[in-house]
Amino acid sequence: MRRCCEGVGLPCLFKGVGMAGARPPRFLLVFDFDETIVDENSDDSVVRGRALPEQLRQSPREGSYNEHMQRVLAFLGEQGVRAGDFRAVYENIPLSPGMAELFQFLSKHHELFEVILISDANMFGIEAKLRAAGVRSLFRKIFSNPASFDRRGFLTLGPYHSHKCLQCPANMCKRKILTEYLAERAQEEVEFQRVFYVGDGANDFCPSGTLTAADVAFPRKGYPMHRMIQEIQEKQPGAFQAAVVPWESATEVARYLQELLKRKC
Repeated sequence: MRRCCEGVGLPCLFKGVGMAGARPPRFLLVFDFDETIVDENSDDSVVRGRALPEQLRQSPREGSYNEHMQRVLAFLGEQGVRAGDFRAVYENIPLSPGMAELFQFLSKHHELFEVILISDANMFGIEAKLRAAGVRSLFRKIFSNPASFDRRGFLTLGPYHSHKCLQCPANMCKRKILTEYLAERAQEEVEFQRVFYVGDGANDFCPSGTLTAADVAFPRKGYPMHRMIQEIQEKQPGAFQAAVVPWESATEVARYLQELLKRKC
């Protein structure tokens, strides 16, 4: 069970400061990637300016989007798009407003926050962007669809896992990933006082539903995750337990976390 700092009247930041053997407070911060860390959908970025055949121009209304992107990447490979081309695209996707400032804050307070990323994009693109932005070392773990280059030089994509969640795409349930991660860390005797979730999409709503009243959901304002939280708050008051802090700039997330560190947990 995640608990706040114990002790009488001591701010959380004091726990572990000048106290032999005590650990500093630990928070888990979970990021999405597309339209959260970066200001675009990276799948759209790789096809921008390229003429796709009719059957690949629209996302499938039925079936797997992951499988759709497998076909898109195969087509791009046939057109001669190779690793360097993909890397250049991913590296140049702009960060979302204020995200660089949030990363600076997390770097400054890295001993307090464990940071992970859960995304239905692909590992190659995410790694390329985070390294180009100089922030890869902030992330303890990245969970995304496997992607690699085959002998032809084509970028190939696979599903992350299988699951039984009816709300999520067949290749990834972020709730399952987050739940298993928390259980794994608990077995390693790492208990988080609070979990913070920063996302935007419908597939971020599912894992945010596991957050407790001690936790905070940071949905991007006006995006599907935000609208779905608003809808459940209206229809089922109290069903969504976490505090909700919408953001337009990630500096708002940094500001909230900064204020948290100034207060008691």
